[in-house]
Amino acid sequence: MKKTTETKSKAIEPKSNTPILIIGAVLVVAVLGGWYMFSSAKSAGPSNANSNVAKANTAKTPVIPVNAPAGANPPNQSGSPAATVTLEEFADFQCAACAAAHKPLNEIKSMYGSRIRFIFRNFPLAIPAHDKSYDAAVVTEAAGMQGKFFDMQNLLFVNQQAWTASPGYREIWKGYAQKIGLDVPKWESDMAGIAAKSRVDADIARGKGMSVNSTPTLYLNGVSVGAKDMQVDALKALIDAELQKGAPQAAVPTAAANAPVAANQGQ
Repeated sequence: MKKTTETKSKAIEPKSNTPILIIGAVLVVAVLGGWYMFSSAKSAGPSNANSNVAKANTAKTPVIPVNAPAGANPPNQSGSPAATVTLEEFADFQCAACAAAHKPLNEIKSMYGSRIRFIFRNFPLAIPAHDKSYDAAVVTEAAGMQGKFFDMQNLLFVNQQAWTASPGYREIWKGYAQKIGLDVPKWESDMAGIAAKSRVDADIARGKGMSVNSTPTLYLNGVSVGAKDMQVDALKALIDAELQKGAPQAAVPTAAANAPVAANQGQ
């Protein structure tokens, strides 16, 4: 009787230990698998997500295409051609928003001096309301051939309402030419010539190649600046950030196209 009891006891033992071992093994495998998946997701997941966000943001940022036309060369510019920060503006002399942006941009130019490079591009809009804008651009280019581009540009923007509303706007422009000390007969001759018009057309071609469709359009080191940031404080913050990075200037041709136009610089 005793022997029979011992036999039954031994027979029962395997049935009770085997399920426990199986369950334990399954739990260990499950824990190890979960840990591995968590570690993989932690190391790979966020990195890939951040990378995708960065790529998406980069893709949406308007930048100057590498194959964009060069524009008038040399450009009408102020500051230093060797500066690490370049501002490139496309504007229309009959554009009210361009006249409004003229003051803060002049403040920025005065504030930074040779630490930045400022480039002005003529981009007269081909719309009926801006019937004088192309001629105004030519007038300013003709002044630039005597080294007075920015002097004429300033007068046209500051007095925009006066000359745009006057039938005698050409006489007003002539008065501006006299005021800034131009050789008026030469200026009138240059207005009628091909060189000034060619420079305006070259700037227009560059703007179109960069998908510019409104004015003012401003680029900072090749990246488009939003209209809300065309104020002194906002621009200062953007420029200071670029100066701290020591970012390379945007690729804009600087070689002189001809000697007379090479003087198109000013503050």
